[in-house]
Amino acid sequence: MQARPWLKPGLKGIVIGGLAVPIAGLVSGWLVFGGTAESRAQARADTAVVQALVPICVAQYGAEVATAAKIAEFKALSPYQRTDFVMKAGWATMPGGDDKPNAALASACSLVVAAAMDKATAASTAAAAEAN
Repeated sequence: MQARPWLKPGLKGIVIGGLAVPIAGLVSGWLVFGGTAESRAQARADTAVVQALVPICVAQYGAEVATAAKIAEFKALSPYQRTDFVMKAGWATMPGGDDKPNAALASACSLVVAAAMDKATAASTAAAAEAN
């Protein structure tokens, strides 16, 4: 019995395609191994938790009596120091949780608080300019 002339090239194509598709998928990022998928999922979950907890952190900032000196001290700090400031103030420590502040939450909270302070400063400057 004679093999068909297209059989050999067809089998080579199947083998080469069977190797090329997974390699291309792994290189491009379309296919990932279990560990990579798990670490990406964990990173997304951590981000979602931080985003959900930022309003609580901002509320803790708002509940505390924000003196002018404390606001001025916060504004004078660099972004990295603001994160430490939020952690030391206890705004990034969740009620009912452990007593350790969350660094990622402190960083996100300091950005939101700084943006709110900048917005308030801009609004008061605009109101003062309109009054004159």
